Amino acid sequence: MDELGAFAALFGIAFAAATLFPAQSEAALVGMQVAGYPVALLVAVASLGNTLGAVVNWAMGRGAERFSGRRWFPVSPTSLERASAWYRKWGRWSLLLSWAPIGGDALTVAAGVLREPLWSFLLLVAIAKTGRYVVLAAATAGLIDLGSGG
Repeated sequence: MDELGAFAALFGIAFAAATLFPAQSEAALVGMQVAGYPVALLVAVASLGNTLGAVVNWAMGRGAERFSGRRWFPVSPTSLERASAWYRKWGRWSLLLSWAPIGGDALTVAAGVLREPLWSFLLLVAIAKTGRYVVLAAATAGLIDLGSGG
């Protein structure tokens, strides 16, 4: 695969990982980093894809009344209510947890349900998602240790 195709694949995987499709963008980023692709570009492409994928969740949240409960909807009604309660309690700052593998996607949907403006949604989600990839790339490079600590 040529370099452009590899970056397009990373973008696609990162985008899908933020939506209803199961995907492992972290594994793709680490694999490409180990293969010698430029780290800053990897982080930028994965962050952009993952952030834009979260916008899909936000948009689905805006239409949750129509879509919630459908089999393909990425968040169960229970998870959506839990995330909405968290979001109501902590507000837009809860989007800084949108990177989390459990509950992060539900927060992005809840932001749409609760009508978070797109500009603040994009800013906070981009910070969170980019931060995750920066930490992952730094750990892969051996700059930080994410070990069990024990």
